[in-house]
Amino acid sequence: MSKTIIDPRLLEFDPTPRQAEYIEVINRLGSMRAAARELGVAKNAVQESMLRLRNAAAARGYAPEFDLQHPVAPGQMLKGTSTLYKDGQPVLQWVKTRADAAQMEEFMRAAAAAMAEELPRARPTKAPRATLDKLASVYTLTDSHVGALCWHRENLAANGDWDLAIAERTLTGCFEHMVKASPPARVGIVAQLGDFLHSDGLEAKTPTSGHILDQDGRFPKVVQSAIRILRRVIGFALERHEKVVVLMAEGNHDLASSVWLRAMFKALYENEPRVEVIDSELPYYVYQHGETMLAWHHGHLKKNDQLPLLFAAQFPKVWGGTTRRYAHTGHRHHFEEKEHSGMSVVQHSTLAARDAYAARGGWMSERQCTAITYHSEFGQVCRNTVTPEMLEAA
Repeated sequence: MSKTIIDPRLLEFDPTPRQAEYIEVINRLGSMRAAARELGVAKNAVQESMLRLRNAAAARGYAPEFDLQHPVAPGQMLKGTSTLYKDGQPVLQWVKTRADAAQMEEFMRAAAAAMAEELPRARPTKAPRATLDKLASVYTLTDSHVGALCWHRENLAANGDWDLAIAERTLTGCFEHMVKASPPARVGIVAQLGDFLHSDGLEAKTPTSGHILDQDGRFPKVVQSAIRILRRVIGFALERHEKVVVLMAEGNHDLASSVWLRAMFKALYENEPRVEVIDSELPYYVYQHGETMLAWHHGHLKKNDQLPLLFAAQFPKVWGGTTRRYAHTGHRHHFEEKEHSGMSVVQHSTLAARDAYAARGGWMSERQCTAITYHSEFGQVCRNTVTPEMLEAA
């Protein structure tokens, strides 16, 4: 009986510890059946595990049994090959690759961490003199789509234009209005609820489906505007509240950008004891304010009516330690609020104008942003809403 030998080069393609153990035992004993017997597992488990590892290597360009001998570069995956054969032997081979989304995300995280190491830290600022200890105000900015380009001729709205300058003026103006109109709560929460950037990289398209987007300016200009806006709104909150909690949520338009935004602002305010950045890789976020639970999710992965059970299951200690619970979402660009068993879900509107895609699809919403103030024992006690038109009337 011929011996079974697993190609040791498969160890170069990130095997699990169990897969590495399988390879060592198989090559020592010369049989998958013998390896399974020694390790106390089913033979099928060994075979399927090795098949998964071979498939992972093939996706990276290594499958010598099919004349694929040259693994692609890190961050790439095999897209396709064309091989020219002569007398049954490969003579020329063309290899096509594409970006590996999972590895590119890891590279993005590493780049964000490296960037944050050199970022100048903001100096601590003086806290306001008097605040109301039991109150927390949540200022929501969702689906801001900084970088989008909208034209009033396409969306048939009197104030339907949207570009980088208009976005900066509108978002900072409305946020300042919300802060000044809200009570001087001890805690202010800047809830940037996702899709803050219209696109997620140098190409103006959605990161998952690849839809082409109308974008105003180069991506570096979009990034600069986004950072300016967020620094200003956090500054407004610091002037009003003793403690400021910052959320940079993941959206479907800015999957990768939410990573560097979170890392950047966490580093930026590292020396400011009054700022807390919610640092969560999971796109479901919570903050406990006494007996009040505040939760957030952009809305791209779960529907509103699924959120209460999900937050109860994922954060049982916070759920069990509170009597009033509120979840905030965006994504759908219009306002909706519903009370579920144990939790109310508020879906927030956008301040951004409709782009051509939304206008042609017939999707309409009232543009507004809302600040909601919560008591540590009694839950929601106050709210105020701002519209872009209010800035023009001021």
